[in-house]
Parts: sequence; C-alpha cells; structure tokens
Amino acid sequence: MRAVLDSSFQLQQLPAQRPSLRVAVVTETYPPEVNGVAMTLGRMVAALQARNHQVQLIRPRQGAGDAATARENFEEVLKPGLPIPRYDSLRMGLPARQGLIRLWQVKRPDVVQVATEGPLGWSAVSAAHRLRIPVASDFHTNFHSYSRHYGVGWLRKPIAAYLRKFHNKALVTMVPTAEMRDALTAGGYRNVRVVARGVDTRLFTPSRRSRELRGSWGVADDDPVALVVGRLAPEKNLPAVLAAFDAMRQASPRAKLVFVGDGPERATLERRFPEHVFAGMRIGEDLACHYASGDVFLFASLTETFGNVTLEAMASGLAVVAYDYAAARQHIRHGASGLLAPPDAQREFAALAASLARDTARVRALGNAARGTAEGVDWEVVYDDLERVLHGLAAQGDLVGVPA
Repeated sequence: MRAVLDSSFQLQQLPAQRPSLRVAVVTETYPPEVNGVAMTLGRMVAALQARNHQVQLIRPRQGAGDAATARENFEEVLKPGLPIPRYDSLRMGLPARQGLIRLWQVKRPDVVQVATEGPLGWSAVSAAHRLRIPVASDFHTNFHSYSRHYGVGWLRKPIAAYLRKFHNKALVTMVPTAEMRDALTAGGYRNVRVVARGVDTRLFTPSRRSRELRGSWGVADDDPVALVVGRLAPEKNLPAVLAAFDAMRQASPRAKLVFVGDGPERATLERRFPEHVFAGMRIGEDLACHYASGDVFLFASLTETFGNVTLEAMASGLAVVAYDYAAARQHIRHGASGLLAPPDAQREFAALAASLARDTARVRALGNAARGTAEGVDWEVVYDDLERVLHGLAAQGDLVGVPA
C-alpha cells in the first residue's frame, strides 16, 4: 500500500497457507480516494500481499502527479481515465483491451479480479477471456438504483441489464451479504458468492471519544449528537436523515447534527442548514475520533450493497438507527444492538431516532451492544474467504471456455 494509507491498513505479515498466486486486480477507484469501494479494496490488496500473493493493481491515473509504485508482491499499472460526472474526485478508466492482452501475455496472472464495471473493467474481462484466464468480479455498487436519484430513472433497466451481463461473464461474482446474493440470483446473476466485510475495532473504538472535538461542535457532554458519515449525494437519502434529526431536536432542543464527508449536496446543505456541523472528509484516526464523539448514527441509504460505515459506527460504540437492509440487517439485532426501520418507512425511521434523543441510558446500552457485535466481525475471516475464491478459480488453470 502507498504511504498515504492510514494505520488501519498495516497488516501483519502472515505465512502463506496456500500456494502463492499472481492476482491482477482491476479497479477504477483505489486509495487515497476515500469511498467504501476504495477502502475495501485497499484492505483486501494489503491482505493478499501479507499472505504472500503477488498483486498487479491496474487502475486509472488519479492525477497528473500520480506515479505507479512497485515493491515486493505488488506492482501498479496506470491507465488513462476521465472524471466521472457528479463524482469529480473519481476517474473512469478508458477501454484498454489490447494493452491488457499484451501485458498479461508477458506476465500472466493466475486469476483476474475485476472490482468495477466501467470501460476498464469491461476491457479486463474481455482480455482475460481472450487469454483464457479465470475472472472473479466484485459487486460493490448498486449503480442501477442510483439512476432515480439523478433524474434518469429511465436508465434503470438498461443499467441493470448491463451489470448482469458484465458479472455473468465472470466465473464468480463476490457480494458482501447473503441478502445481496439472493437478490442478484433472483435477478438472473450466476455463481454469486458471499465474501463479507469486516471492521478494524482497534481503529474504530469508543476510547477515541473527544470532549474537545465535541466542544468545537458546541455541545456539552450530555447533549445528543447525531452523526452522518458518507458521501453527501442524492443516493444517500439525506432527506430522511434531516427529517429524523428534526424529530430528535423536537424531543431534545440541544441536539446537534454532524455530517462527516463531502459530495455534490454539501454546498446546498450548508446554505440551507447553517446550524448543522459539516466536518468534511476525514480519514484514519481523525475519522475514528469523529465517530466516537457522536452518540446516535443515522444511516438512511437504501442504495448500498453493504455500508461499511454501519460497522464502523457500531465498533465506535454508537447507537445506530438504520433501515433493515444491507449491513444493518446482517449485524444489528433490533432493540438490542441498534434500531431498524422497515425500508423506506421514513416516519418510523424518524420516530426511532426521536426515541433516543433524551434516553441517554438506552443510547449507551445500544452502543455497548453494537461494540460487542463489531468485535466479532473479523477481517481475517473475510480474507480467508477471498483467498478460497481466488484459489478455486486459479485451480481451473488455462480455461478452455468462458461464460457466454
């Protein structure tokens, strides 16, 4: 990993339990870009290196000064890219089929793992098929669900069809939850495999709570702080968050709402709601401190494939209010380690948030239980599953056929 990565990516070198693999990982987002896909991939690439696998990371160049790095068990290959509309900090890789064919003819990987579905990802699948190299794909983002949030709902079906075709060209598609596996399988996806997500409980911990940080937000020790962490964008269902906080503030007028993150909606939100705190993008221990200094975590998104922030909030000892969906459904027991509303039930979501506004004891109890749950969600188990998938594909060797 590059030096810019935070301490959560420092993995202990582990002895290889299985033969070393050459894995080509193709992605259009990667650290130091800050988003769930990038951070998850960063962890998994670091884990593969720590387990003595050789990783060839292929990604778009992130800026004019971006340079490929190479070290033991790791090399980068940078490709041209263009900014993604509404996601200016991210790049979309351009088609590169012939270049990838030439690259892999010289240095053939045992397996290709394609993490994103853009032109670079499609090129990687096509090149791997040409060379009969096994392909695994990752389903990280519900792009088809985003369409209605950007005024192009009519694209939902074409995007869904493209994603299905893309992933069915892989021998296996990895998803973070059984819920997502079942939904994709029902939608015509083949060979869907759960490779879950973990959380770094040493980084995200209640012990990082900061009275000084809370003071900068203008709140006292016993004032409830509702926290939102993530991209400030239409697909995150921010109106439900704002409605829920209004309900909290009616119950407890000194409640404060803190947004951690950036995105296209930030400027508008800051103009409309100057009373809220907009902390901007935070990473590493700074991010962990922001989590632990909150009390209630409001997560209203219904477009996630998982939602890493849910586990990070739980590990930080927050009382989570979320919809019964994705990571929250998988890890929260309603009323015991968090509160769950039925998907899209905005009034119930708001009522659950309001119920915590003046109940400090319940917030603390839910947060303690959430922390206990998070402590049992081990990244090493996730890495074991990923390694098993890649070894299973590599064992197929020089493929004589590929999915249609």
